[in-house]
Amino acid sequence: MDPFRRDRRRRNPFDYFGFDDDFLRDFFDDDRLFEDFRRMAEEMMRMFSNVAPGRPVIHGYKIYFGPDGKPRIEDFGNSLKTGSGEPMISEEREPLTDIIEGDEEVSVTVEIPGVEKEDIDLRVTENNLEIKVDTPDRKYYKNVELPCEVKPKTTKATYKNGILDIVIERKEKKKKEDTGYKVDIE
Repeated sequence: MDPFRRDRRRRNPFDYFGFDDDFLRDFFDDDRLFEDFRRMAEEMMRMFSNVAPGRPVIHGYKIYFGPDGKPRIEDFGNSLKTGSGEPMISEEREPLTDIIEGDEEVSVTVEIPGVEKEDIDLRVTENNLEIKVDTPDRKYYKNVELPCEVKPKTTKATYKNGILDIVIERKEKKKKEDTGYKVDIE
């Protein structure tokens, strides 16, 4: 059969891709679609059955590329998983965090809305950064593993409009990669 025949193209545009009427029927199978939704709803109800009434559940994902070029997925919020995979709601929220590794310093930006700077407990070691907030209204906790060793005593932090910006000097400057000898082309 000639796939370029004019009348054939008008009748079934999916023939070029090898699809037929059964494909469309399976794709739009109402029973299977509703069964999938029902299963997802049951799973969500089971997961959040231990949530206290009136308490919000906050959970999200941050997807970014690490310095090695590989994608990283980091979750944040106040829901934690237990060993059995069941969610457990924590009093503390895990704030969204962004880490930028520079040649001479490491910059960390943390979203901590709704608190005063006096409420923030910030601790730095050569490899880690710990952020704690414990107020009657809000609780945050985050332990950040730094991408390189830093000098903790050089830490500078500012807090404005719910954003905590932290800058820490690297212990050793980042070595520039040898890009080779540039050759002039004649």
